[in-house]
Amino acid sequence: MLMAWVARVPFTTLLEYIPVAATIVTTILSLVLARATLRYAKAADRGLELSREQFEREWAPELHVRLERASTADAKIVITNLARAAVLLQLVQLRTMTHAMPFERQYLNDPLVGGNTWTQHIGERILGITSNDFAGTIAASVSFYSAGRLYKSDWFRFDVEIQRGRFEKIEPVTLPARRVRVLATRQADKFRRQNVKDVVHAPAGKED
Repeated sequence: MLMAWVARVPFTTLLEYIPVAATIVTTILSLVLARATLRYAKAADRGLELSREQFEREWAPELHVRLERASTADAKIVITNLARAAVLLQLVQLRTMTHAMPFERQYLNDPLVGGNTWTQHIGERILGITSNDFAGTIAASVSFYSAGRLYKSDWFRFDVEIQRGRFEKIEPVTLPARRVRVLATRQADKFRRQNVKDVVHAPAGKED
């Protein structure tokens, strides 16, 4: 029946419908290609986002701070670089959480390669912010450079018990809620020390 209808249509009329049919087919193909392109673009964007997140997780700076008993007469701090990127340690801060006492600050300029640890005995420094008899919480934080930016770790807390100048107990309380945060971008070496001082001059009673 369709063939009979086509046979009755003049040939010139069929020629006129050919551009219309071609336009319709082209429009349909364009829509199909457009949808395929959008899907490919979304998949590519998602892939880039996942790659960026993975890169940031692998190379984002992350330090772990731990206080330990070296003996009954001494204690030590152990800083572990959990990330791949190397960092430059700038400042170690200690403070008590039970009563208002000044910070114990130690300026550094020590590199720490990813996966390695930095250790130092700090028994005398802890006794400097406590007394020979102390039972309470001590917090430790580290400021450091990584990829040209100055970072500061959150406060790692430890329950410490000291009797007659002897370290009886040092136990971690909880891990920080956040690992590190950016403080500033390094502009020049002459400003580096000033940036670190600006960080530590915050009020002792206020926790960042």
